[in-house]
Amino acid sequence: MICRILGIDPGLQHTGWGIISSHANQLQFVACGTINPSPKLPLPDRLKHLHDELSQVIAQHQPHEAAVEETFVNKNAATSLKLGHARGALLLALSLSGLHVTEYSANLVKKSVVGKGHADKNQISTMVKLLLPHSNAASADAADALAVAITHAHLRIQVTG
Repeated sequence: MICRILGIDPGLQHTGWGIISSHANQLQFVACGTINPSPKLPLPDRLKHLHDELSQVIAQHQPHEAAVEETFVNKNAATSLKLGHARGALLLALSLSGLHVTEYSANLVKKSVVGKGHADKNQISTMVKLLLPHSNAASADAADALAVAITHAHLRIQVTG
């Protein structure tokens, strides 16, 4: 069965999203992009923008499952809290759409896609292009989101066979 997976790299300023199709061990690029709320907007409006834009992506591409990168704790508590707000708005959009959501740590995503848990953004982008030759991620956030989707596809195959 073909499964369409939506990967999310959450951020308050830049949220990457990427969609792939997975069938057995074959992956195919579907679409990707970045949601960029204006930093001039008040926080509630930025969160609404994230929710609304992701809801449109879901409606347009009809994924079957979603995967989200977990939040890592920053030294700056205010930054971590704002990222938590952004993740909340995104998770709400996913939940309201009826999607099953799985969360993965950044290190697991890096290890799954690159082979080591401390890979940099360039290494992730390069591997995403190798694994999804037709992908057109214009930002590191979109490439990271595709990496989250790839991770889910790989781990999903291991669990379901």
